[in-house]
Amino acid sequence: MEWLTSTIFTIFAGNIDIIVMIDINKIRVVPDFPTPGIQFFDITTILNDATEYQNVFQELLQKAQIYKPDVIIGLEARGYYFAPALALEMGLPFVPIRKKGKLPFHTFTESYDLEYGSASIEIHQDAFPKHQKVLLFDDILATGGTAQAAVKLIQKFDPDSIQALFLMELSFLNGREKLQNIAIESLLIV
Repeated sequence: MEWLTSTIFTIFAGNIDIIVMIDINKIRVVPDFPTPGIQFFDITTILNDATEYQNVFQELLQKAQIYKPDVIIGLEARGYYFAPALALEMGLPFVPIRKKGKLPFHTFTESYDLEYGSASIEIHQDAFPKHQKVLLFDDILATGGTAQAAVKLIQKFDPDSIQALFLMELSFLNGREKLQNIAIESLLIV
């Protein structure tokens, strides 16, 4: 297994550079998973370290509080590691976006391409009221296909605005290009 080696990243908030102290060594890079040629960034190693998990959560919470959303939406499955806790801490509703066939009521569905195939995600048709300020959270922004499909689902609710928040962004995959017209924050950009 390969490990990332840098421990300090510079991110941007408006015109101010901020140094984020997150131990990037906690993110394991697994080659050829789930298919040959894919490098999988495994964040479960952050979850296994209570101190690092808390540090990352606090960084994400600060970003979320600045945005002041009305609702927080998390993407299955790794978006659930942080999004429900952010919503709980902020006293906001949490809305899951799940893989097709996992939600029990009437849903909206969007399909998208992955780096290694295709998939569909869904949201309940009554998940949250229209005209909300939405914070979409997922762990990693890679090619942007999943996030783009999630934004299309959220747009069915005529939101006042959508902000996307990611723990990590793989800039070399250009996922931001699929998320034009929404604000994007990533704690780590590689």
